[in-house]
Amino acid sequence: MYTAQLEKNNFPFSIRYPRGHGIFTDWEKPFMEIGIGKARMISEGNDLAVLTIGHPGITAASVVSKLVKENISISHFDMRFVAPLDTGVLHSVFRKFKHIITVEDGVLKGGFGSAVIEFMTDNGYNSEVRRLGIPDYFVEHGTQEELYGECGFDAEGIELAIREILVKKEDKR
Repeated sequence: MYTAQLEKNNFPFSIRYPRGHGIFTDWEKPFMEIGIGKARMISEGNDLAVLTIGHPGITAASVVSKLVKENISISHFDMRFVAPLDTGVLHSVFRKFKHIITVEDGVLKGGFGSAVIEFMTDNGYNSEVRRLGIPDYFVEHGTQEELYGECGFDAEGIELAIREILVKKEDKR
């Protein structure tokens, strides 16, 4: 929000503000400008890449930390922006990884994961991309945790997707 209100950024911003409550207890930090369209690396690994947007990135980071203890090495990027995408990060991810998971708390059709696949196709990369997010059907009411579980992008769903990809990767060897 701080970056969006800076005078030099005199163009429209769309900020998705999630419902519910935050999880950070030490949230009172100085405001800092972030680069528009710039992702940040959360962890570096070699087995596969996880690209997240928004609040589900916190859940993905906890799953990645858990799997490190099993010698599963995952690169995790908080992409921060759906548009513009950080094409530099995406080029490096697609050059290095054949298996990529995107995680978003938005609709899959036409969402963040779709934008990543469009980038992949437009740039001639050939990786397996698995998208986790809200499917194209009516999702019943429930708590956020219940809905994330139903849609498959809670901690259990993210871990399951990672393990399924790693099993497929091993089977191909």
